[in-house]
Amino acid sequence: MRMKSIIPAAALLLVAGLASAQGLDLPPNGDNEASSVAQSIGPVRVTIDYHSPKVIRGTNDRRGKIWGALVPYGLQAGLGYGPCTQCPWRGGANENTTFTVSHDVKIEGQPLKAGTYGLHFIPDPNEWTIIFSKNTSSWGSFFYDPAEDALRVKAKPAKSEFHDFLTYEFTEREPAKATVALKWEELALPWTITVDNVNELWLASIASQLRGSAAFDTQNFLGAAQFALQNKVGLPQALQWAQTAVNGQFIGQRNFNTLMILAQAQEANGLTAEAAKTRDQALNDPSASATDLHQYARQQQMAGKSDEAAKVFELNAKRHPNVWPVNVGLARASAIRGKKADALKYAKLALPQAPDETSKKNLETLIKQIEDGTAK
Repeated sequence: MRMKSIIPAAALLLVAGLASAQGLDLPPNGDNEASSVAQSIGPVRVTIDYHSPKVIRGTNDRRGKIWGALVPYGLQAGLGYGPCTQCPWRGGANENTTFTVSHDVKIEGQPLKAGTYGLHFIPDPNEWTIIFSKNTSSWGSFFYDPAEDALRVKAKPAKSEFHDFLTYEFTEREPAKATVALKWEELALPWTITVDNVNELWLASIASQLRGSAAFDTQNFLGAAQFALQNKVGLPQALQWAQTAVNGQFIGQRNFNTLMILAQAQEANGLTAEAAKTRDQALNDPSASATDLHQYARQQQMAGKSDEAAKVFELNAKRHPNVWPVNVGLARASAIRGKKADALKYAKLALPQAPDETSKKNLETLIKQIEDGTAK
């Protein structure tokens, strides 16, 4: 008898434990479906998870009854359940709406650490308060506690096209900034997320990648050095990457592209003499094509270094005689040196060499510019 009374009790405990551990995936409360939106800002990932209520529910059309009614303005003095006594709106339905950032960011100019936050709002006809709470696991705002706030910022609501479902949208996107907006009924609440050090974060990401399988490809080191140089960030690191692209064990390649990037990295690090020597090696390397030399000369010309450009145009003619676009370069070099007749001669020699209609039209334009003395 005693054993019979013990076994059912143990079985009940086991069943209760299993039910508690596993739970059920049931339809959402009120048919407010789960939604999620994510956006990258550089290497930073931003994610908002929420449940999305509707304005029109069957025959119940709540247009004009959302803001200031279904969603009251200001804080509510209790929600009928839970300990919250001055309660914001949950920014959705059911569980906490959550806001996750993979790196530190700024919200409306105010710093917010990487992490996941409960997202709450204090609506107002003119200016809302957005609350980022350290509590992410509660149901709605029933358990909201202002002591758990990580950040509060202000944002202004605006008129929006009609949205039946509550949504969050990333309405503007830039390399280091994005605007996200809550949209429901005919209201939008936008706020900005900025990343102050986006290029430094990219640099750290690139450096980390170059410790893995990416480290066995010359082009990856070349691309990393180019990124750092173009964005003027991590210049000593750019020099190391450029040196690896040229001389690295197993992967080093000495060619026009790698030597040119190395020259740029040397110059960016104040190694002027070394940069000049490396650049000369690049220009005279067998891998330097007629197009490579022409493009480099054009870059110098556009940068205002006309004499350097003319020298490279003329070097190209010696290295690759009568090949497109060498005669174009000689026309430009002659124009730089004030030799109009020679410039016209070379430009007209280049016309039948033009590989396509666009190149031909550009050359015809150059001829007109040489004739009226405006060639650049």
